[in-house]
Amino acid sequence: MEQRKRSGFFATIKAVLWSFFGIRKGKDYESDAAGLNPIYVIIAAVGVVILFIAILLTIIHFVLAK
Repeated sequence: MEQRKRSGFFATIKAVLWSFFGIRKGKDYESDAAGLNPIYVIIAAVGVVILFIAILLTIIHFVLAK
């Protein structure tokens, strides 16, 4: 049985960031699906969502402060 090499955490973050834009080549998607660790995907997705919300709240704070 051949074991596939798992991608690292930074490769997972890159894949999650690309998924936020919704653009991904089919070949790259299949490579990600085969090599990404699901736990890393969940952690990276939650982290990116929290960062995105924090950025939006900061922008809103500065806009409303004026």
